[in-house]
Amino acid sequence: MKDLALANVGKFQDPDVTAQGEARAKVSLTHPETLWFNTGTLCNITCANCYIESSPTNDALVYISADEVTDYLDQLKARQWGVREIAFTGGEPFMNPEIIEMLRRSLARGYDVLVLTNAMSPMMRPRMQDGIKQLVETYGDKLTLRVSLDHHSAAVHDAERGAGAFDKSLTGMHWLASVGARLAVAGRIEMAESEAEARSGYAALYAAHGFDIDAAHPGMTVLFPEMDPSVEVPEITTACWGILNKSPAEVMCASSRMVVKRKGAPRPAVLACTLLPYDPQFELGESLAAAEADVTLNHPHCAKFCVLGGASCSA
Repeated sequence: MKDLALANVGKFQDPDVTAQGEARAKVSLTHPETLWFNTGTLCNITCANCYIESSPTNDALVYISADEVTDYLDQLKARQWGVREIAFTGGEPFMNPEIIEMLRRSLARGYDVLVLTNAMSPMMRPRMQDGIKQLVETYGDKLTLRVSLDHHSAAVHDAERGAGAFDKSLTGMHWLASVGARLAVAGRIEMAESEAEARSGYAALYAAHGFDIDAAHPGMTVLFPEMDPSVEVPEITTACWGILNKSPAEVMCASSRMVVKRKGAPRPAVLACTLLPYDPQFELGESLAAAEADVTLNHPHCAKFCVLGGASCSA
């Protein structure tokens, strides 16, 4: 398999100009909708193709604290971003000991709150279960838990996440449903499977288990394109918007930012993209004010995942 350097040799070098000498596309933060927090890269499992390399030992992004989250919630108000949603990802968010308090503080301010989880053992600990139940009782559908089911079949899912992972996540989903939590699913579109086939497969799975999840709704069953770094992708130029009949406002970095805390850093930082936590060119500074800068689409994921794939991590 070709590596990234071979697949896209000469590309994505200059932040302003493509390999062909054309002006590279940039995206402005035109309509902030979601502020993401990475709770830390530690996870209870190691997935074969995790874009953020989460694992039981990777603490490159350390646990963010509830007080640090509150600081950014205060900044949201001061900057008048007008976001509707606060979202949490990892790693596995329920590994972070302060996750319930982070969710509570975000919900108390009136935001919709989204949590990306594998719904496995970290979420099923009694303290986490008690916290989730209390939040659901108080805030109802303002809280959504999006469970990672890479595929609607156990075999494909477990090939990515390990033997038995599919059934463990289903157990967690059944528990969430039993306490009235609002459920969603994040999956991947297999290379040999169309989106229609994937959604049909998820619909059958939901029906078999009695899950109240809409397989046809792109915000409730979120299907991501595969992010294979060995695949050659085109660079996005300013001319591409007209060629593709696409607006920069449709790209994820026009509507969201992500806060992370790097190991050894005194304070969190704000990133342009949830998919690129380790690329320094997508780190915008420590404040939301600094994070209002334009984003240059200087990475293969910008093309494959966002512009051409049309994917978004938000609900």
